[in-house]
Amino acid sequence: MSKIGKRPILIPKGVEINLKDDEIEVKGEKGILRKKIHSSISVKIKDNYLKLEPKQKIRGSKAIWGTERALVANMIKGVSDGFEKELEIEGTGYGAKLEGKNLKLSLGFSHQINFEIPEDVLVEVKGNRIKISGIDKQKVGEIAAQIRRFKPPEPYKGKGIRYVGEVIRRKAGKKAATSSK
Repeated sequence: MSKIGKRPILIPKGVEINLKDDEIEVKGEKGILRKKIHSSISVKIKDNYLKLEPKQKIRGSKAIWGTERALVANMIKGVSDGFEKELEIEGTGYGAKLEGKNLKLSLGFSHQINFEIPEDVLVEVKGNRIKISGIDKQKVGEIAAQIRRFKPPEPYKGKGIRYVGEVIRRKAGKKAATSSK
């Protein structure tokens, strides 16, 4: 049995769930999300809880069961609370500006990087911080990863784009390496 799959999901107030064949639709105050449920998993709503169970015991059904439960729980949390990731830009002359639906990044290259923001994701820029928020956890994480990929933090000076709270292991430079001899 899947440890994660066995746990029922509490449906908060203001969230409506519709089941049609193998598709689940979750409506909340922040928006609507739809997902096709794997054919080996059944979804049941009882009282104020949503429970996922395998229809039959086939190879790999435990992994699918736990994954589907986690994805549905993230959908419910997304339409009620939402998700957000925050990035921090560090480096002299590095910065970000928001112009319409484009994020313009100055990261020490000979040109600015224009990143087009998808419709269902909200991006805010305050100083050297970029805040990405939305209802789809996967999309918010992917957008944050794509922005970070333009200039990941380097280990010597720590310049680049990092997640807020991320710890960068710093390396000693040439000066520290030669003084120990």
